[in-house]
Amino acid sequence: MKPLVVVLLLAAFTFSIAAVMPLDQKGPVRHVVVFKYKADATEAQIAEITTAFRALKGKIPGITAFEHGINNSPEGLNQGFTHVYVLTFTDAAARDAYLPHPEHDKFGALLRGSGIFDGAFVVDYEIGE
Repeated sequence: MKPLVVVLLLAAFTFSIAAVMPLDQKGPVRHVVVFKYKADATEAQIAEITTAFRALKGKIPGITAFEHGINNSPEGLNQGFTHVYVLTFTDAAARDAYLPHPEHDKFGALLRGSGIFDGAFVVDYEIGE
């Protein structure tokens, strides 16, 4: 095959891939949510919140993973925030669709109505290499 034909074929292939995969497409996004519960919150009440949060993975498209845990850092810098929940989304668009989703709204209503919720902070980031 002549070199010019090879170059043209490679260029055509490259442009066809670019059309299918936008260059600005980003990777998975982690959504880290840390809750502070009131001092009188029971383990059963916290478990109910955790179970409801975990269930969102099966109800909202784009959530690929859910994990949770309780702070055990010896540094004492958690400012009363104790329970960590991490959701992984396929990408930022999936996270953006999750935020106003009716099932997420229901979870928020459960959390706020629980009487044990005392605050939260949220950090999102694109997973880097």
